[in-house]
Amino acid sequence: MNSERSSGHGERAYAANGVELALSGIRVVEICQIAAGPYCAMLLGDLGADVIKIEPPSGDAMRQWPPITGGFSENFASVNRNKRAISLDLKSAEGLKSAQQIIDKADVLLENNRPGVMRRLKLDYETVSKTNPALVYCSISAFGQTGPRAEQGAFDVTMQAISGIMSVTGEKDAAPVKCGVPLSDFATGLYAAFHIAAALYERKTTGRGVHIDASMFGSSLGIAPLQVSEYFGTGLDPERLGSRHPRNAPYQAFKASDDYFVLAAGNQRLFEIVLKTVDRMDLLEDERFLTTAARAQNQDSLTELLEQAFASDTAEHWYRKFIEAGVPTAPINRYGDALSDPQVMAQGWVQSLELPGGATTKTFAHPIQVSDRDLPIRLRPPAVNEHEQEILEEIGIRTPESGKT
Repeated sequence: MNSERSSGHGERAYAANGVELALSGIRVVEICQIAAGPYCAMLLGDLGADVIKIEPPSGDAMRQWPPITGGFSENFASVNRNKRAISLDLKSAEGLKSAQQIIDKADVLLENNRPGVMRRLKLDYETVSKTNPALVYCSISAFGQTGPRAEQGAFDVTMQAISGIMSVTGEKDAAPVKCGVPLSDFATGLYAAFHIAAALYERKTTGRGVHIDASMFGSSLGIAPLQVSEYFGTGLDPERLGSRHPRNAPYQAFKASDDYFVLAAGNQRLFEIVLKTVDRMDLLEDERFLTTAARAQNQDSLTELLEQAFASDTAEHWYRKFIEAGVPTAPINRYGDALSDPQVMAQGWVQSLELPGGATTKTFAHPIQVSDRDLPIRLRPPAVNEHEQEILEEIGIRTPESGKT
């Protein structure tokens, strides 16, 4: 870690080359568990914020999720780097008072409790902003802070279902499936981080904070503009198409002699290159495939004809052929393949990560490059209550270890 104490709220944070990070000096208090909130706070920490994670004495429930390495959850580690941790019992007067004092010296408060919980604790925006009017307060919840569904809880799979994501995921005549990546959780974390950063910028002019209401439901609909606009434009619900595209073809996973690969020839020039590569230029005269729109309407026939050609060789063969021809194509990687891709290695995205107790693992680091700096892993994921003493001392609370006030 390369940081020093700031005269402001949070620690100063620097890249390895000494450039100060964008959110250096900003203190974020996270009262969150599992995924969306912790992921959001980690992104802010990656950008240099001093993130204080307040957990119950038992810790964030995600600490119990496997795989466990050296007694520590790697799932937890993957969304909790660049943070410090303190355990407080918010149901006790002492724990609640400590939390209030920490929040009073914060720039950002991020919470993902059900609506109403923070109000009962007197940690809601209306209450804490009275003593800290510059506080940027972000609430992440399933459906938002108001409305007929506000009190309902949710998990990623239920949000993918109710938002429509599952209705367009999977094969047309098969049972609905969710996306294997928890899109609703992490899309909401991204939206929240974006708005927190914008609110901090706005605060420079106004001097006041705001309350950001980030819902998983809204975020899940927000990342589907193509499907939403299709419904508004036609009055028809988009359907499940597997890996296919409703308006482009050939644009899907194709079966070769041994495995599948993906081919995306989304315009006429690329389609002609595909036909030349498989020696089927005769299909250029077929009225079913004359235009992109026609090909999209006749995908079953086009898929059958192309897969007859692809059956003559392996997925690797066709992938290489189309790479050479300049047609967008890809193998269908497992995560082990993707993480060992030479482009991943060149970007330095996979980094070593120390875990509490001394074990070492690997993690996928911040993926965005900034011209004059890296975004380093300054702090490993914290053990439960690891930073209690230093955090309490910073807000002026006496600790038995220090005897300070």
